Amino acid sequence: MHKRNFIKTLLGGFIGLTATTKGMPALALVNQAPAKKSLQDLIATRRRNKFLNLPLLTHEGKLVRLYDDLLKDKIVLMNFTYVDCQGICPGMTENLKKVYNEFGDRMGKDVFMYSFSLVQDSPEKLKHYREMHHIKDGWTFLTGTKADMEAIRVHLGFNSNDPKIDQDRSQHTGVVKFGIENLERWGMTPALGEAKFIAEYVRWMEPNGPRPDPVALAA
Repeated sequence: MHKRNFIKTLLGGFIGLTATTKGMPALALVNQAPAKKSLQDLIATRRRNKFLNLPLLTHEGKLVRLYDDLLKDKIVLMNFTYVDCQGICPGMTENLKKVYNEFGDRMGKDVFMYSFSLVQDSPEKLKHYREMHHIKDGWTFLTGTKADMEAIRVHLGFNSNDPKIDQDRSQHTGVVKFGIENLERWGMTPALGEAKFIAEYVRWMEPNGPRPDPVALAA
């Protein structure tokens, strides 16, 4: 094809395209820019991105997601344990039962407690352990694949900076993490601490909760 004919063909195609699009709205000719997210949407995305949303099994064998089903919009207390532990696990469980009692009827309604398995315990073993300790509604025991449980443990901060200690299950971090997810307020404290104080730490975070007495704390 001669250069002159090629240019005529190219121009003809361009003119034809212009003719077919004449009168169409400008938005139909260009890619629309994505709608601007609201502040609420941005905050919701930030909150969600703070946590893994991995699948877990409850002690009843129910499939749940860490963020969507367990944490979102809830007041929570969390710890890591395993049913065959011969160390601090039984003591932590009994102490957290006292924390549970501090919240009374709120447990299972707006306050939730979660115990994650350090090893791949089966739902049946977790259920038996829960029944053995006479644990009531509002406190869920959870398990998952070895890789997912390890990812959640580290992501939530239940790990030691010393690799040797971190891999020793008899030395696992004996803390409880607590927080109000929608307010993005979080804290950690020893799981064997005074139960009433652990409950108070959570209440201090609440918008209408009691505030710490500086005089009493200094005493």
